[in-house]
Amino acid sequence: MSKLRCHISISLDGYVAGPNQSVENPLGEGGERLHDWVATLAAFRRAHGEEGGEVNPSTPVFEQSIENIGAAVMGRNMFGPIGGGPWVDEQWKGWWGDNPPYHYDVFVVTHHPRGPVEMEGGTTYHFVTDGIESALDQAKKAADGKDVMVWGGGQVIRQYLTAGLLDVLELHVVPVLLGGGSRLLENLGDVRLEQVRAIEAPGVTHIKYRRVS
Repeated sequence: MSKLRCHISISLDGYVAGPNQSVENPLGEGGERLHDWVATLAAFRRAHGEEGGEVNPSTPVFEQSIENIGAAVMGRNMFGPIGGGPWVDEQWKGWWGDNPPYHYDVFVVTHHPRGPVEMEGGTTYHFVTDGIESALDQAKKAADGKDVMVWGGGQVIRQYLTAGLLDVLELHVVPVLLGGGSRLLENLGDVRLEQVRAIEAPGVTHIKYRRVS
C-alpha cells in the first residue's frame, strides 16, 4: 500500500531553513549547513551524476530514502521562487535546472493555477490549487502503488502532519543552531508519532518515526 513519506534535515532549534530566504539564498542564512552530511556521500553524488564522495552510516539512510518513490508533493516555496504569488514569470521551472533530480511526477501545492511543466529526465511538475488532499490523491495515482514523498517545505509538511496524512517522518538532526527561519514542528495539534529507528552518523543523527493512528 502506498505511503506518504517525508525526510528532512532540521537544526537543533527546529528549523529546516535559515532566516532571510531569497532567490539567491533559498535555504536562508546558514541553511546550507543542514545538508553538509548528505552532500559528501558517494550515494548522493552518484544520484546527481557526480563522482567521488564517502561511505558512512548515513549511506543506507540516504539510499533507503529514495527507494520505492513513484511521485512527490511539495509546497510552492519549495518549488519557488521565494515569496509565492501569481506566476509572473512563466520561465521559472524550479531550483534544480533543466534536469531535476526527481524523475517522476511532482505535484506542487499552490494558490495560483499553471499548466504542467515537463522537464528532462522524466520530471513533470503539476500545479494543484485545491489543497493538500487533492495533491496527495493525484500523486498516489501517478505513483502507481509506490510511495509518495513530501519534499517540503516546512509549511506543507506541517499541513500533512496536522491532517494525519503523513505515514513516515524521518528527521536528520544536525548540530546547528540557526536562530530563525522556517520552523517545522509547531502548532501541530494532537499529532502522535512512534520512534522506530535512530542512527548516529558523522555530523547528523537520523531519527525515523511512523504515525500512530
